[in-house]
Amino acid sequence: MLESTSLSLLFILLFILLLFSAFFSSSETALMSLNRYRLRHLEHQGHAGAVLASQLLARPDRLIGLILLGNNFVNIFASAIATVIGIKLFGENGIVIATLTLTLIVLLFAEVTPKTLAALHPERVAFPASYILKPLSFLLYPLVWLINAITNRLLSMFGVSPADAKSSAINSEELRMALMEAGSMIPKRHKKMLVSILDLEKVTVNDVMVPRNEIEGLDIDASMTEISKQLSHCAHTRLPIYHDSLDNIIGILHVRKAMHLLAQQNLTKNTLNNIIKESYFVPEGTPLNTQLIQFQRQRRRTGMVVDEYGDIVGLVTLEDIFREIVGEFTADTIDEDKDIHPQQDGSYLINGSANIREINRHNNWHLPTEGPKTINGLILEVLESIPDPGVSLRIEDYVIEVVQTSDNTIKTVRIRATEPLTPSEEQ
Repeated sequence: MLESTSLSLLFILLFILLLFSAFFSSSETALMSLNRYRLRHLEHQGHAGAVLASQLLARPDRLIGLILLGNNFVNIFASAIATVIGIKLFGENGIVIATLTLTLIVLLFAEVTPKTLAALHPERVAFPASYILKPLSFLLYPLVWLINAITNRLLSMFGVSPADAKSSAINSEELRMALMEAGSMIPKRHKKMLVSILDLEKVTVNDVMVPRNEIEGLDIDASMTEISKQLSHCAHTRLPIYHDSLDNIIGILHVRKAMHLLAQQNLTKNTLNNIIKESYFVPEGTPLNTQLIQFQRQRRRTGMVVDEYGDIVGLVTLEDIFREIVGEFTADTIDEDKDIHPQQDGSYLINGSANIREINRHNNWHLPTEGPKTINGLILEVLESIPDPGVSLRIEDYVIEVVQTSDNTIKTVRIRATEPLTPSEEQ
């Protein structure tokens, strides 16, 4: 039949088959390259092409079977036509010429080029192709089903089953990578906040709490004059209330409620006790993501961090966790004028009680945060003694000089960021 067909008709038929081959090749690459999460988004918005593509991808084994069935059919048919054309033009030598020529044409115009285009613009190729592949899947369903049944049987001999396909769900590390590669699609600040939320499980209350020695509390045994004065000058919204010391804490006071009583000249020990809320305790080492949920469940904003013996080691608030997510939004935790003093030579004078995580965030540094939480604690851990003023040490890529000490603590240090050490310098 093909031998009696004119050359012009054979060339037209070959051209059409090559177009079909390019279609099947590009469709396979495009559908498999689609972003599944964007596809779901478009599907929920009612995008017709996305709906069809999603239905096809629900059974990837059948989709691949359909595409390969079509692709192999047109390629083999095209090979037969090319052979006939070669014989008509060059005789018996035309078989070799046709084979080599068709291989090159199929490779360039029916495989590499359409697949590259589909990989670069999967949606522009996959969605229109779905309108053809979907009805084709119904038309060729019996044949595709037979092919898949045989294929699945062969796979089962190797212990592989389509039902074993992994879920498309991604873990936190993969989500973090997706966020980092989002580029300008997500504003830089929003991206940083989202990554911070993912990192909450790596940060504990010990990393963000106010240390015990810095907790401002109110002694209920003080005179009403002292209590009123402290409340009037208090910079916090909530205060721990205790007898004599924090070891005898009795609750948390909402300062605004106390100020309301003070304005009405109705602030007494009895009225003060009536508005004190029971203390809420948090085990040290609790991850921030867990504590955020606990604050929500307990309807609390402030918790006293305790160690394994029940001793208070610090205070953590809901604002501390929010600050870890969105960054600095108040000047309460670290005040540049108070804790960090930039110098003209590029160094920084920093208070020894400053929190390392806050310093890192403020200066975009990478001082170690595993272990001590303050500069004072970090130096004492490294030196294992209280240094004299003038002592210098290097911690990773930072040179730290002790400037001032007082009462067995380091009050002020000078820190300069340096270039990383080379392997020869480390030796």
